Parts: sequence; C-alpha cells; structure tokens
Amino acid sequence: MKRELYLMHAEICKTFSNATRLEILNLLRNGELTVSDLVKKTGASQVNVSQHLSIMKGKGILISRREGANIYYRIANPKIVKAFDIIREVLNEMK
Repeated sequence: MKRELYLMHAEICKTFSNATRLEILNLLRNGELTVSDLVKKTGASQVNVSQHLSIMKGKGILISRREGANIYYRIANPKIVKAFDIIREVLNEMK
C-alpha cells in the first residue's frame, strides 16, 4: 500500500511538471472556464490546451461538464489549489 501511494504521488507530480498545465490550474482556481476561455488567457493553441486538459482530467485533477457546444473545466478538489500555493510559497522563499 505504501509503495502504491508513492507511485500515485509521483504520477500526479509528473502531471504538474508542465508550465502550461500549471498556468491552466492557476486560471481555474476561481472557477470553471471553457476551452475557448483558456485558449484566450494562455495564448496557446486550442489543440495544445485540449491536450493538457485531457491529461489532467485523465488523472482526476480536473472535471468537466458540457453545456451546449461548450465544455467547462474545473478543479476536482480544492486541496489541489492549496498544494499549488504551498509550492509557490516555497519557491518564493528560495529566491
């Protein structure tokens, strides 16, 4: 069981090892956004944003819902934002 938890932790950390994914997480901290919203805010292509969203959804970090032609994404667990913020604090202290 302990080893399995380490493996799960490592997989989630791999998911967060991409700057675009971190930017998307930061943008989603205040609520859900559509793919189009995220494309506008990040400046990345729709294909690129969609790939990152798919990876994070597949890992259970994000959840989505469809409303008409739009798909809205949001963070699955608010503790993810807390972890994000703690890591940022540590990095700021290291400067």
